[in-house]
Amino acid sequence: MDMGLSNRTALVTGSSKGIGKAIALELAREGVHVLVNGRHADEVEHTVQEIKTAFPETSPQNAAADIADIREREALLDKFPHIDILINNMGIYEMMKYEDADDEVWEAYFRTNVLAANALVRAYLPGMLDRNEGRILFIASEEAVMPSGHMPQYAMTKTMLLSLSRSLSKLTAGTEVTVNSILPGPTLSEKVHGIVDGMYPDEAMAFEDKERRFMAATLPQSELRRFIRPMEIGRLAAFVCSPYASAFRGSPIRMDGGLVPTIY
Repeated sequence: MDMGLSNRTALVTGSSKGIGKAIALELAREGVHVLVNGRHADEVEHTVQEIKTAFPETSPQNAAADIADIREREALLDKFPHIDILINNMGIYEMMKYEDADDEVWEAYFRTNVLAANALVRAYLPGMLDRNEGRILFIASEEAVMPSGHMPQYAMTKTMLLSLSRSLSKLTAGTEVTVNSILPGPTLSEKVHGIVDGMYPDEAMAFEDKERRFMAATLPQSELRRFIRPMEIGRLAAFVCSPYASAFRGSPIRMDGGLVPTIY
């Protein structure tokens, strides 16, 4: 299906690997010129070249910056003042007991996962509204609606993104600009792949068998019974950013593999 996204420009934060990279690749598949972002310029450039090789008709660019750093973020905005699509994917997470998270930890998570994303919206939303065209997408998590208790400082920020998305959506009423969120469940990022591999060192065991064993032991409530592949999230993100998804407004779109047991 042609998503009608050819020649759009998208900034995907945290897109040198993981879910962000998958989103960047799927947008490029649809003809989008992707601004690849990450803190390390060499990793970003590697992804830029990978996209350019796979989709030579597009013009990906290196948008390396730590967007949680005000000066680096401002330099990024100066370099790329116009975009059609903003994917706020970048974030930090870590398993942590509540009693171990002091005020500095809470502030760091709020500053990185929420304020950095909000600053980009504040910069790009007015232009989208003026042009009457644009897409803003937050990548949240099932932790936003079903906190596990294993990372309260992270879950808090993801819940805040849902509220922010809904509030911002109100500002787009009557326009062709939309603001939405995707809530992925457990996803097979490079880091997760390494963790699962390390838990079952038997080289003769196929990764799919390790994956099934891990899911049965740690996430038996998952109906998918495997990790979500980043590409699956990337395809959903491409659709939500397309002209065919204009009726999604402030929507928290769950892609959790059936992990969340509630109707809403």
